[in-house]
Amino acid sequence: MSEETASNTTPTPQDKGIEPPRAAHESRVTSVVSRMSLTQLTLVALAAIFIWQWLDAHNRINQLQEVVAQRLTEVSGSNQANQTLLAQSQEQVRDLGGKLSLLENRFAETQAQRAVLDALYQDLSSNRDVGVLADVEQALLVADQQLQLSTNVKAALIAMQNAESRLQRLDRPGLSELRKRILRDVEQLRALPEVDLPELNKQLEGIIIAVDKLPLAQDVRPPAKAKAVAAEPVEGNMWQRFWHELWQELRQLIRIEDTRQQELPLLSPEQSFFMRENVKLRLLTAKLAMMTHDQNGFRRELKTVQVWVNRYCDNTARSTQQVLEGVQKLSAATIAVDVPDISPTLDAVRNYRAAQERSAK
Repeated sequence: MSEETASNTTPTPQDKGIEPPRAAHESRVTSVVSRMSLTQLTLVALAAIFIWQWLDAHNRINQLQEVVAQRLTEVSGSNQANQTLLAQSQEQVRDLGGKLSLLENRFAETQAQRAVLDALYQDLSSNRDVGVLADVEQALLVADQQLQLSTNVKAALIAMQNAESRLQRLDRPGLSELRKRILRDVEQLRALPEVDLPELNKQLEGIIIAVDKLPLAQDVRPPAKAKAVAAEPVEGNMWQRFWHELWQELRQLIRIEDTRQQELPLLSPEQSFFMRENVKLRLLTAKLAMMTHDQNGFRRELKTVQVWVNRYCDNTARSTQQVLEGVQKLSAATIAVDVPDISPTLDAVRNYRAAQERSAK
C-alpha cells in the first residue's frame, strides 16, 4: 500500500511538464508554511516561557509581598511591644530614680548615724579599756598583798593569771607589753619552791590534840626501892632491940642529895590546865607564822614548846617522845619563800590606766 500511495503521490513526468508553475508555487507555500510554523512555534514557545516566567515572577512577588506584609506585621507588633517595654522601662526608670533618691537620703542618714555610732563605740571602747585596766590593777594589787603580807604564792598566782586573761580577752596591741610583764611575773611565781603547808598544818593539828594527853612529870610516882638487906631479927634482951631500932630510925632522918639537879616543878591542877593551854597557844602561834612564811617566828614558837614539854611533862612516856619528835621535825622544815617583787608591773598598769583616762577625757 505504501508503494501504491507513493506512486499516487509522486508526480509523473507528464504532470511536471503540464503544471510546473503550480508545483513551484506550492513548494514555496509549503516552505513558507514550514518556516511560519517554526517561527510560530518559536514564538509560542517564547510566549509560553515568558508567560511562565511572568507567572513565576508574579507568584514570587506575591509571596514576597506576603512575607513583607508578615514581616511588617511582626515589625509593627515588635514596635508596639518595644513601645510598651519602653514605656514600662521609662516608668521603672522613674521609679528607680525615686528609689535611688530615697536610698541616697537613707545612705546619708546612715553615714551620719555611723559617725555617731563610731564616736559612741570609741567612747565605750575607751571606757571598757579603762574598766578592764581597773580590774587588772585590782587583781595585781591583791596578788601583791598576798605576797607581801602572807607570802601566799598560790593566791597571788591565781590573781595574776586572772589579770592576764582579762588583758588577753581585751586584745589591744598597746597592752602587749603589760601582758609580757605579767607573764614574766607568773613564770617567776611558778618557779618558786612549793611548801606543803597542808601537810605541815596537819602535823601541827596532831600535836595540838596530843598536848591534852601528855602525862605531867609530877604525876609520875617513882618505884619504891627494895630494901637491900631484909630486916634481921635482933637477938638479945629488950634494951638491945630498942637501941637497934632507934639507930635505924636515926639513919633514915639523915638524907644526902645533889643540889645541882633541877627541882621537879610542882603544879596545881589549875596551873596544869593553863600550862597545857599555853603550849597549845604557842603551837597556834607557830601555825600562824607558818601561814605567813615567817621562818624565825615559826622556829621560835616550836623551840618554846619543846622547852615546856621537856620541863613539865614526863619524858619517859611514849606520847611525850612522839610530840617532841614531831616538834623537832617541824622545826627542821623550811617555810620561808623568797617571793618576787611585782610592784613594777603594778605601777606600769597604773600609769597606762592614767594615760587611757586622760585620752578619754
